Formats: sequence, C-alpha cells, structure tokens
Amino acid sequence: MIGILGGTFDPIHFGHLRPALEVAENLALSELRFLPCANPPHRRPPQADALQRLAMVRAAVAAEPRFRVDDRELRRGGLSYMVDTLVSLRTELGGTPLCLLLGADAFAALDTWHEWERIPDLAHLIVMQRPEQEPAVGALSASLRELVRQRKTEDVAGLNQKPAGDVCFVTVTQLAISATEIRRVLREGRSIRFLVPAVVEQLIEMQRIYA
Repeated sequence: MIGILGGTFDPIHFGHLRPALEVAENLALSELRFLPCANPPHRRPPQADALQRLAMVRAAVAAEPRFRVDDRELRRGGLSYMVDTLVSLRTELGGTPLCLLLGADAFAALDTWHEWERIPDLAHLIVMQRPEQEPAVGALSASLRELVRQRKTEDVAGLNQKPAGDVCFVTVTQLAISATEIRRVLREGRSIRFLVPAVVEQLIEMQRIYA
C-alpha cells in the first residue's frame, strides 16, 4: 500500500514529516510519496521556486527508507489538481492500494477541490487528527457527511484489500509548526533550528531561498 502526501512544502518541516511517519507505521505502508505541488489552485503561489522546494523535500526525506519524492506535479505544470495526479498514479500503479493523506482542515474543504467526487474512487482518504480531536463530522458539509457515512472504516488492515474507496480517521502527533511562520522567522533573521530538518536549514541558508 502506497501513501500520498501533497503540499507546497514551502518549506517542508517537522509538522509534515512526523505525522507522515506515524501514518506510514500505523498503516504499514510500503512507501509514502511526497508530491510537491507546482501551482496550488486554492492558495497563493509558493515563495520558493519548484527546484528549490524539490531539493528541500528530497533532502528532508532521504534518511527515511519508506519515504519517496514524486515530482510529477512539477513536471506536469499548470494548476496542480489532485484528481489528475491520482489518475496518473492509477495508470502507473494499476490496482495497488493508494492512500491520500489529508489534515482535518484539508478534508473539511475537500468538496471545494476540482472534481472532488472522483477522488475517493482513486484513493483511500486518510484523515490525520490530533489525539484529543474527535472527527468533527457534524461540522462538515452535507456532501462530506454523506461521504463519511458511506465510506468510513476503522479497519486499517482492510485498506490493503482494495485499491481505494474508504475514509479512515487516524490519530497522529500534530506539531504546531507552519511554513508561513517559518518564513516569518527567517524574515526576522531568527533561527529555524528544530522547526525543519538540519539539511533543510542548511539548504535554505546556502541558497538564500527566503532571503
């Protein structure tokens, strides 16, 4: 079973990496692919360019054997729609079970995504939440509440028995770190040590990525 974690990663930080590792362990993923987004449709363009963000992600995940980097969205160009990415992966991987990792906020906005209704048929949805956080199903839109009602599962092992189709809420350690805050700290000339992996900090300093 392969996991997918998309994002601008501007820059990648421990708030991405620790939850991803816990999901990889809890779901016994064979690999987890980080997909840097080229042009996000719902937010401002990244400050670091594509090659800089790709280099930071590659450096950050190099030490974890299950982590991979998939640059197909950067190579494809245009707006980075997840549905297109998952169709591309399905073409490549056939019936391999795929899991799309989403934070709780991202899941709550899923029905604003391009052709979002197709996504659950292309990958299982893994919603990452804090240990004390209950799934706020009541706060979701009617369409997402119905999606959860029809597809929610607690059978983690069962995810590996079919290519896609389930929604699973997984508890992870969520660190209060944001890329926006990291960029602000850098603008103020302060250290980002212990917010990002040391190799990412070194790349940012050497290439003056956010100078």
